[in-house]
Amino acid sequence: MQIIAFTQPYQQQVIDLILSIQVGEFSVPITAEAQPDLKIIPEFYQKQNGNFWIAVDDNDKVIGTIALVDFGDASVALRKMFVHKDWRGKDKGVAQQLLNIVFNWCKERNVQHIYLGTIERLHAARRFYLKNGFVEVPKASLPASFPLMAVDTLFYKYSF
Repeated sequence: MQIIAFTQPYQQQVIDLILSIQVGEFSVPITAEAQPDLKIIPEFYQKQNGNFWIAVDDNDKVIGTIALVDFGDASVALRKMFVHKDWRGKDKGVAQQLLNIVFNWCKERNVQHIYLGTIERLHAARRFYLKNGFVEVPKASLPASFPLMAVDTLFYKYSF
């Protein structure tokens, strides 16, 4: 398994993985059309302090994703963190490696804060964020420029 920056040949695999987890596993009522950012990953994510990474297995299959959106003021929004169910868990370490890439990227670029939004039913993800130093924050405390997602109801912040 390796983690690399997103490139165009992986676009359909990224979309398929994310939708299979959102819709198939967690019954989130969302479509690819409702996520136009997935069709323009370089333009949407890979600018300023933002980026989009993928974890690929030994067969070059996308098994995980993580992204950052730069929204100014030395802050980024963590987005699109998904790991295929067969690759989850502390023993596999894929999610941790993806998050470590983000932490290192942010330190290199003097990013001060990472914010993220999620939903109630993603219990394991929420525990993972807390274990990694994120703290839950009220929606009202988010920066005005934070790119809110309509489905998100819980918010977290990590400060360097």
